[in-house]
Amino acid sequence: MKAVRSMNVFESKAREDGYRAVAGVDEAGRGPLAGPVVAAAVILPPGYEHPGINDSKKLSSRQRDRLYAIIQHDAVSIGVGLSEAPLIDRVNILQATLLAMKEAVLELFPPPDFLLIDGLNRIDLATPQEAIIRGDSQSVSIAAASIIAKVSRDRLMEMYHRQFPQYNFLRNKGYGTKEHRAAIVKFGRCKIHRRSFRIPEMDDLTVMGALDI
Repeated sequence: MKAVRSMNVFESKAREDGYRAVAGVDEAGRGPLAGPVVAAAVILPPGYEHPGINDSKKLSSRQRDRLYAIIQHDAVSIGVGLSEAPLIDRVNILQATLLAMKEAVLELFPPPDFLLIDGLNRIDLATPQEAIIRGDSQSVSIAAASIIAKVSRDRLMEMYHRQFPQYNFLRNKGYGTKEHRAAIVKFGRCKIHRRSFRIPEMDDLTVMGALDI
């Protein structure tokens, strides 16, 4: 129980300071070569604890799916935002991530009065907020948001797999695996690939346009 209580430290402090609707915010998909970056914002009930909720990267796919359903049931509010590849290429991955986070927060109702954000950067909102390095391992609200973001993105990539099966997004979720990079060299990029992300295998190749299926 001690480890579980420690995941509520930031939420408890915010409530001691008078805030009532504390939202955790996190993202999934900053590093892949394809697909959107997805952000989630989650408001949990005061004092909420669950022994399984932790950084989504530490959980198996089956664990994330189970916890996703639990969070959907237990949360006061959940918001999801995303930035697709063209926006990522236009503004860069950091700015696209912050825009997706902002969208996720604006989806929440009731609106939060305090934000706990995973990472170093604050969101362009007037809402009081705190950025926490490795917040997904320290805050139950951020950890819940990381699970919602990861599962939401994985399901989007599974949908894209049906449209572009040659890249095997079902397996790689857009990340730069050896198999995925080889498929890009063979078929070119499709419309969900991030053109601003470097692919070493293509440095010496002249690619005649990208697929736009």
